Amino acid sequence: IQLAGQIAVEVEDRRVENELPGRQGRLLFTYLAANRLRWVTRGEVIEALWPDESPAGTDAALRSLLSKLRHTFEISTQSGQLRLELPQGARVDLEAARDAMHRAEAALAQGEWARAWSASQVALMTAQRGFLPAEEAPWIEDVRRWLEELRLRALETYTVASLGLGSTELASAERAARELIRLAPYRESGYRHLMAALAKAGNRAEALRVYEGLRKLLKEELGISPSAETQELHGQILRADPPRRSVDRSIRSGA
Repeated sequence: IQLAGQIAVEVEDRRVENELPGRQGRLLFTYLAANRLRWVTRGEVIEALWPDESPAGTDAALRSLLSKLRHTFEISTQSGQLRLELPQGARVDLEAARDAMHRAEAALAQGEWARAWSASQVALMTAQRGFLPAEEAPWIEDVRRWLEELRLRALETYTVASLGLGSTELASAERAARELIRLAPYRESGYRHLMAALAKAGNRAEALRVYEGLRKLLKEELGISPSAETQELHGQILRADPPRRSVDRSIRSGA
C-alpha cells in the first residue's frame, strides 16, 4: 500500500486502488491504512472524513462506505471500533519509511555508513512524495508534518552517511545538505554538513562563505551567533584541519 503521493494498492499482484468507492472511500481507506496498527472509533473516522459537517447522516454514510470497502478488504469491528486487517507481510509505505529511518539512525550512530546511506534513502523517497495534496483535514495535516520532519531527518542522515563514505559520495552530501538548508534555513546542522562536504572536497573558500552566510542570517533575523559546534567547525576549516570531529559529534547527537 502506497499512501504518500499517489495512492496505490496491490493485492496478490493486482492493482485495486480504482476499486475504492470514490473520494470518501479513498479517504476512509487511507485513514484506516495509516492507523491499521490500532483500533479506531467510529467517531474518530467520522471526524476524519467529515470534519466540518454535522453528525446527522454521517453514521449511515460511514456504514455504506464500509460495506463497499469490505468487497475488497477485511475490516474488523469490535465494540464500536474499526481496524483494517491486512495479511502477514503486508507493506504500508508510511510504516516502511518509519522503520527505515530507525534503521538508518541506528546505523549512523554505529558508524555503519553504507547501511545508514541506503536506509535513509528509503525514508526519503517516501517522505518527499507528500500526502493527499488535494485534501484538507486536521489528521491529514498531522501526517504531513510528520512526513516533513521525517524528510529532514532522512536528509540529515543521508548527508552524514555520504560524508562518512567520502570519495564520490561527497557530491551527494553537498546536494543533500543544500536541500536541507533550503527546507530548514535556520537548522544549523545543514550548514555544518555543507561546510564539511565542501572542505573535504577541497573547497575551503566556499565552505567559509557558507559559514559567513549563516552568520549574517542568524544575526539579522534572530540576533544570535552560530552555535559553538558550528564555530568550532569554522575554526577547523580556517586552520585547514580535517573537519572530522564535528561530523562525529553530529553523528553522536543523532544528526
